[in-house]
Amino acid sequence: MKKRQNVTIKGTKDGIVLHLDDSCSYYELKKELDEKLSENQRTQAESQQTPVKVDVGNRYLTDAQLEEIRDLIRQKKNLVVDKIESNVVTRAEVDKLKAENEVVTVARIIRSGQVLEVPGDLLLIGDVNPGGTVIAGGNIFIMGSLKGIAHAGVFGNDQAVITASSMQPSQLRISDCLNRAPDNAKNNEKREMECAYIDDNHQIIVDRLQVLINLRPNLTRLEGGH
Repeated sequence: MKKRQNVTIKGTKDGIVLHLDDSCSYYELKKELDEKLSENQRTQAESQQTPVKVDVGNRYLTDAQLEEIRDLIRQKKNLVVDKIESNVVTRAEVDKLKAENEVVTVARIIRSGQVLEVPGDLLLIGDVNPGGTVIAGGNIFIMGSLKGIAHAGVFGNDQAVITASSMQPSQLRISDCLNRAPDNAKNNEKREMECAYIDDNHQIIVDRLQVLINLRPNLTRLEGGH
């Protein structure tokens, strides 16, 4: 009976890919990896450094184990670890993803000099006074007056939007786009139920709230609603 291979080596134009079985013990895996890399090294001619991509599948490896794998590969001549890929999502990654998709509701007035920042969407029940700042990794929804600074999509989300019951900002920012308040009389008008978004020309546009129904259909998680 043919022995099951815990380590398979595949050559590509960009280097080599190591597929590590995720059902055997870590000890067996490390032992076979060392043997296979030694055999592979004997068959390869001396050449420039070869990038190695490691696929560990559904196996969870601790930071110490990952470093052991890297060290084992580094010990072989001409091999350099390019990337280690895993299907396992860590608790820290899950918590980060959850935070970035969570709507944080805050009921308060953001006064001059104050900064409110959340990792996901922000629902503010209150005003942002001149000199106040609200920052969100996702969208910003203000049930009140926006007279200060609002920065949505702070981590680079171009699809993020800013809405306010009364839109009179001193500055709007979405992702890396900036839109300062215009220096004219119109800025002093009361502007109700508006939104700001990045258009196809990578400019921030302020428009009536209803345009988001077509522009950002994914804002709502309710399916089949009309």
